[in-house]
Amino acid sequence: MTEPTDPRLHIIETYFECCGFDHTFLQGGTSVYLWNLSRAFAARGHRVSIVTPAHGRLDDLRERYEVEDLPYEDVHTVPVVLDPQVWRGFPAEVSLELRTTAHRIRLDGVDLYFLADAYLDRLPETFYPPYSAKGNDLVFFKPLVFQVDSVRFLRTWFGDEKALVHAHEPYYHYLLPAALRDDPSKLVVSNVQSNMPITKKVYGPKVRRLLDELGVDVPLPAPDTADALPAAIRQYQQLTHLHYDYPADHVAVYELTAEHADLIDFLSEGQLDFYASFRDTPFEQLFARLPIADVVRRNAHKMFVGGCAISDEWLAWDPADVDREKVLGGLGLDPALPTFFHNARYAVHHKGQVELLRAVDRVLSDGLAANFVVRCISADGIDDPFFHEIARRHTGRLHLEWERVDERSVFAYAASADFCLFPSKFEMDTFLIAQGEAMTAGAVPIATDQRGMAHFRHADGPGTATGFAVNRSFAEDDELLTAALTARVKEAVALWTDDPGHYRELARRSAAVARAFTWEHCADLHLAAFTRLWRGEPARLPAERALRHGWTELLPDELLTVDAAVEHGDLAAYERLAPLDDGAARRFFDAAWLRADFATCEQAIRRRPDAVPAEDVTRLRTRLALLPDGALRYRLAHADRVELVLPAPPDAQGRARPEVRPLTRTAPGEFAGPAPERPGAWLLLTLSSGRVTWDEVRHG
Repeated sequence: MTEPTDPRLHIIETYFECCGFDHTFLQGGTSVYLWNLSRAFAARGHRVSIVTPAHGRLDDLRERYEVEDLPYEDVHTVPVVLDPQVWRGFPAEVSLELRTTAHRIRLDGVDLYFLADAYLDRLPETFYPPYSAKGNDLVFFKPLVFQVDSVRFLRTWFGDEKALVHAHEPYYHYLLPAALRDDPSKLVVSNVQSNMPITKKVYGPKVRRLLDELGVDVPLPAPDTADALPAAIRQYQQLTHLHYDYPADHVAVYELTAEHADLIDFLSEGQLDFYASFRDTPFEQLFARLPIADVVRRNAHKMFVGGCAISDEWLAWDPADVDREKVLGGLGLDPALPTFFHNARYAVHHKGQVELLRAVDRVLSDGLAANFVVRCISADGIDDPFFHEIARRHTGRLHLEWERVDERSVFAYAASADFCLFPSKFEMDTFLIAQGEAMTAGAVPIATDQRGMAHFRHADGPGTATGFAVNRSFAEDDELLTAALTARVKEAVALWTDDPGHYRELARRSAAVARAFTWEHCADLHLAAFTRLWRGEPARLPAERALRHGWTELLPDELLTVDAAVEHGDLAAYERLAPLDDGAARRFFDAAWLRADFATCEQAIRRRPDAVPAEDVTRLRTRLALLPDGALRYRLAHADRVELVLPAPPDAQGRARPEVRPLTRTAPGEFAGPAPERPGAWLLLTLSSGRVTWDEVRHG
């Protein structure tokens, strides 16, 4: 008997916090995402279950909902092996004795299952253990207890029922795909909610012990090898928030989820692309040499974009209903001036807020006539006096606030603004709902050209752009970002003043792009992938994605293109299609030079010595000079910044923070500074395109 054309799926959403149905429980954006997506699935006629901790709030739930106490009682022990380097003074292993119960609420066609026990009921106000608990308080393992409890509940309560388990954020479910991989009735989709470092690791013996307790026999990820990996590049990564080194007895959580899940779900195409290659970032070269890069390629066929969306409320509200004069006047601002809006949690490095305030200070100090409404949301206020100093300096032009307000008020701010500012850094934003919300109200974006934000199209070409872009940033104190924001704000005001017709077109385009991100569309994307998996159709790697990331070894010759080979500096792939003549070698050289891939430049010269003009060869080989007077000179016309990075000796814990010395820009494309006094130094290049890459300092 064949299955119906559109099968009715049973989708089980599971995450440490799935409380988006009630604002009094809400802790983070993942909760909102899960609830909206679950309701969209249920509205399509699918059976939807949510499994999450009760977080000690059952009594609160009973006051507002009909809570059903289920006939489920699981008395069990969670053995936790402790890392002796972290849990000093604790035993090598602790046994958490638990009695787990289950409770259900049925709401909007969704069954919500709440698990409760002595650990899951702790931290009823904050849900998440504070990082300070690590090494000090076993409550740190509350999320780990939920992983074990959820696996046991899924196995027991749903038994042999066929279901698709949609688990969110690898750090919060890394046991689950391996635990369910041999269950033919359970399909597992791992959802990457944030751009947590792909090499995030946990203590290996702890993982092995828990998998053994769950009856799972899978190989654990192998440790990274340090061979031939430059110390300067490795040490610098801790400054980028993209990678951290771990001891050899730790295992990568993304590898555990990617290897054993059936599919891997991302919030946007840009987020998927970023997580697949880390292209143009300071981590790209190191990533390519780590085992996790092979994990990504091996599992690339599983990756798909399920999407994210703007809330129904923001899409339903009409910006024309907002009284701009009342809103801006109420903040002490002039409604007649162009107005800029920023709305994010207070996270100065993640959200680029230091650079944003510096840019605001510069333009207003220069006399620019404009308003700024800056919301840096923090329950504890803003602790940096610099923010308050800037706000005082520009009273009547800058309104700074940090309190939480109701969504309708935030919408009024956005609808009263002409532009929205989102200079996020370190590629931590995967969809950035706040930018989309402001755009739905007609605010024209000025935002970082991050891959995870590309769907808002502020970095498009003239015919389709919704606003203005600034280059990505991977520096904690980034003068290049401050300068770019300053220039874009001035450009935006000039547009608003001198070309109102073009401004109105951008505002219309901005709202139209953002309003396409609905939960209905998000459900469509998920259900297309879920249904193929449910039917047993094998996942396939799109050729376009393989070409984009240079995975030429995964493609047959008929799907390769010479353009992709040139773009990635892959001469071997090119020669699978055509002989490398002088014209092709010159193409390779020119493309590699623009991305500062000097190894490919040299390779092209070696292969075809007559293909590259002598002056270009000289330019390549004299770009770096260590001068007799002890100075270092570097010449690269398309570099905006050059920094010398010197490795440092590791401390007792094996950690090391490199020394970073910015070179002085002496002329366009020319930089100078003292030569390194010890070997192992590398140059970190920030190109005018926004690409960040490395160049070795070779002595002798």
